[in-house]
Amino acid sequence: MTVSPFDSQLFAQLLSDDEIAPLFSDKMVLRAIVDFEIALAKIEAEAGVIPRNAFEEIALKLKDFNPNPSDLSLDTGSDGVPVPALLKLARQLLGNEIGQYLHWGATSQDAIDTSLVLRIAQVIELLERRLSSTHSKLSSLANKYAETTMVGRTRSQQAIPTTFGYKLCGWAEPLNRHLDRLQELKPRLLVLSFGGAVGTLAALGNKANEVSQRLAGELGLYLPETAWHTQRDNLAEFANWLSLLTGSLGKMGQDLILLSQSEVLEVCFTSGGGSSTMPQKSNPIAAEVLITLARFNAGQLNLIHQGLIQEHERGGPGWMLEWMVLPQMILAAAVALKDALRVLDGLEVREVRMKTNLEQANGLSLCEAAVFALSAHMNRSKAELIVKTASQQAQKTNEHVIDVIARQVQYPIDWRYLKRHGKYVGLAVERARNTKLKSPSSVPVQPKK
Repeated sequence: MTVSPFDSQLFAQLLSDDEIAPLFSDKMVLRAIVDFEIALAKIEAEAGVIPRNAFEEIALKLKDFNPNPSDLSLDTGSDGVPVPALLKLARQLLGNEIGQYLHWGATSQDAIDTSLVLRIAQVIELLERRLSSTHSKLSSLANKYAETTMVGRTRSQQAIPTTFGYKLCGWAEPLNRHLDRLQELKPRLLVLSFGGAVGTLAALGNKANEVSQRLAGELGLYLPETAWHTQRDNLAEFANWLSLLTGSLGKMGQDLILLSQSEVLEVCFTSGGGSSTMPQKSNPIAAEVLITLARFNAGQLNLIHQGLIQEHERGGPGWMLEWMVLPQMILAAAVALKDALRVLDGLEVREVRMKTNLEQANGLSLCEAAVFALSAHMNRSKAELIVKTASQQAQKTNEHVIDVIARQVQYPIDWRYLKRHGKYVGLAVERARNTKLKSPSSVPVQPKK
């Protein structure tokens, strides 16, 4: 039995992610903590804090140290964290003389938080790659359908013409902004946690600054101004970014589902899901998952923000809350990006149906264009009244609204030109063709060692 659908065998094809999930396995958590301890010992030896031979022994014997998580379970249950139990086993391996130098001046939270950040750095690499791929796919489609005219809808009602390329542009552009946000976030997120008992590194004396600076460089992390044991805004900001990302993909999924409705049918999915009783159905499962994951992350974000409320210099409840929530938010974002590509790769665009839906509305989507054409010859309020009355009549008589208007007024207006939907799309074509993945901002990905 499993509690979370993210690691369920039953839902593996729907919500699993084989690249991201392993980073949050028990074994990977412990391995990342051990890597932190080895790096700490190395830097402390170089700084003269611990003997050189102590580091050499620690590096040699802990290189392949991979304890069984179940062996740490009992102590973790009483300690609240796995670090004391892990250190106990490691010191048994090292012996008392060398083991005493392991974890010198650090605290459990330093090891756990830094190991989390190191894994988040790997997560970010994967998410950036998928984000770029998704944007590239959207950009390609936007260029392909830049001139494909369709109905633009506001408040779920037909409004004025647009192009499908421009709609794709509207799904792509937020991804550019998310990439920019991520670059800006990295110096605040990918930071070393190393403060000792209450964040002062008192145990290291006058070596504190040197060790912390060199340790950050060794691990490829930024060095924070102060210990962030109870300053969790960096993780909350990352969680917010995850929610923004899934929200944007969820909006795309929602639009696609609405466009695929039987009565609209402007797009369809080649890989839809079947029904247990209705053989004609092809359900938009992947697009629905995008919406679900967006709503999931939006809800989880509240819990992460609850974790901002921490006690003094070290807390417990808020910290533990992050362990429960953040990995799932990360998995939701990863799955959403994977699903978005699946949706786009299997998307069938029905240009003929888009044209039909645009034309069968008796030109109502051109009412705004008619108002502005008439406004060149009369007061705008009067023009709006004429067009509104004509639109009501057109719907009753099943006539084209432009034909109704043309009979009522005598002005030198090219009514035939006005009936061409593709001529009233404004900047849609131009902007669709300019849908490109922008260069990331100049914020460095990793600090210089």
